[in-house]
Amino acid sequence: MSSFKDILFEVQDRVATLTLNRPEALNALTFDMMYEVQEALSRIENDNEIRALILTGAGRGFCSGQDLRNRPSGDVDIVEAVMDCYFGAMNAIRTARVPVIVAVNGTAAGAGFSLAMVGGIAMAARSAKFIQVFSRIGLVPDCGSTYLLPQIIGRGQALKAMMTNDPITAETALEWGLISDCLDDGALLPAAQELAAKLAKGPTRALVETRALVDEIEGDTFERQFRRELEVQAEIRLSHDGQEGVNAFVERRPAVFRGE
Repeated sequence: MSSFKDILFEVQDRVATLTLNRPEALNALTFDMMYEVQEALSRIENDNEIRALILTGAGRGFCSGQDLRNRPSGDVDIVEAVMDCYFGAMNAIRTARVPVIVAVNGTAAGAGFSLAMVGGIAMAARSAKFIQVFSRIGLVPDCGSTYLLPQIIGRGQALKAMMTNDPITAETALEWGLISDCLDDGALLPAAQELAAKLAKGPTRALVETRALVDEIEGDTFERQFRRELEVQAEIRLSHDGQEGVNAFVERRPAVFRGE
């Protein structure tokens, strides 16, 4: 059973379920939460009885992205801090010892969009929406978005999604190959559990190796691209528009961008 603060973690019939559990903040990601995700994945890594994982969110949203009010304490290198925490958690999901099913139960925005893509098989409720959101607050996509999204839906659609922040409905996500199934809201978790149970009975080592083979592509690795995003993001955060976008979001007012 779960012994965490910001996630729920339980195992039943060889299937682990990891639930992001900050519903009051639409499961916005924090450093504490992502370190808890790392710990949960470590438990899976060391427990051969667990043979599949479901990742989902509590409440009406899957994940609204990074909590912009949550920053590492002290004088730290933000790129290295995010690499250690966020990349550590997301790469643990991406390279998990077991098949991973992401059940997107509501809006997946920003880093939450990345989290929805990182697991392998993603299913979504019909009410779910996928939103890049970064440029709305004067930032560039991060947490692996520029690596993952173009591979899945193509460069043109990915750039449009990143630059316009237009929501992608679950139906469109299915059409574009972003998710494998679009289900009525009440049917999502039972369907994910049914699929996880099926995979758990299968040759999970072969299934995971299949995922790894599919993920092997030419060009930069996920880690290098993840780091590069953070390096650019660190520069953008110091710009006028980067600071204005974040401040406006926190202060709940329209941002006034100057292109600088």
